[in-house]
Amino acid sequence: MDVVSTAEVAEGERFAFWREVHSKLWAPYDLRCDPQVESGFRAQVGVSEFGPVQATLLTAMPHAVHRTPKLIRQSDPEVLKLVCIVRGGGTVTKDGQRADMGFGDLMLHDTSQPYLAQMAPDVPVTRLLLLRFPRSLLPLPPRDLRRLSTLTIPGAHGIGALSSQFLLQLARHMHELSPSDTARLSTLTIDVLTTALADALDAHSVVPPHTRRRALMAQIHAFIRDNLGGPDLTPDVIAAAHHISLRYLHKLFQQEGHTVAGWIRERRLEQCRRDLADPRLATRPIHAIATCWGFTSPAHFSQAFRNAYGISPRQFRQQCTTVRAD
Repeated sequence: MDVVSTAEVAEGERFAFWREVHSKLWAPYDLRCDPQVESGFRAQVGVSEFGPVQATLLTAMPHAVHRTPKLIRQSDPEVLKLVCIVRGGGTVTKDGQRADMGFGDLMLHDTSQPYLAQMAPDVPVTRLLLLRFPRSLLPLPPRDLRRLSTLTIPGAHGIGALSSQFLLQLARHMHELSPSDTARLSTLTIDVLTTALADALDAHSVVPPHTRRRALMAQIHAFIRDNLGGPDLTPDVIAAAHHISLRYLHKLFQQEGHTVAGWIRERRLEQCRRDLADPRLATRPIHAIATCWGFTSPAHFSQAFRNAYGISPRQFRQQCTTVRAD
């Protein structure tokens, strides 16, 4: 992930620098902020390429972004930009309609259409995940895309919530992703977006079955990762959260060569292994780490860890300590 920050620029030039970065990454916009904070303005972007999708994690102080008719006439890349609120919130005004956005909410912007987006002035720093991609990636007619650009997709319930969970997970782990990870996630990301947007339009028939299936699995994986620490994370709970039958849930995992319980156990063990290797957690008891990730029985955790990695949790931690000391 490539990172660009205003911290590298002299204070008086930071907002002008941010205007230039913003224009190069997305399209020309009229950017404005409170004159009192303009000289000390702070913002940062981390950019990853997911095939044809540009994923950007933006963290910034409050400011307004205006895509005006004049700027559209001057330059228009004719792309779509989906926004997911990771922290904070704001408002968006399009076609005379104003919409509030909060944590997890989604909204689609079209660079060919004017709009005004304002970050919440009472929140010191807002964080957004922005996905920029060609219109051709969405199997939706222009009329439907126009309708979508006026809708806020709530991140608190329904398909919007499931899609939001996937995108929030993406935002949390973007800095860890390798080029092979981003290439693999490119198709999944578009599948999730297509499903969420078609649901918002009530246009499910335009989404191919394989796209819906891949999007559903991505949403299920994100839901599991979000709830790994809960001991009550069971197949029944997962199926209910995604409004599918328990039988269909098991079928989806079987098609990928896994069981639901096995996939959950593998993810929990990965997190435990990561924490056991973390020097910052060296004084935390092993059983506390196991409990944090949903293992209620120390004996069961120890055996599962040994089966997966060929070594006990205690021996693994000692091994990591020895390697760091060397």
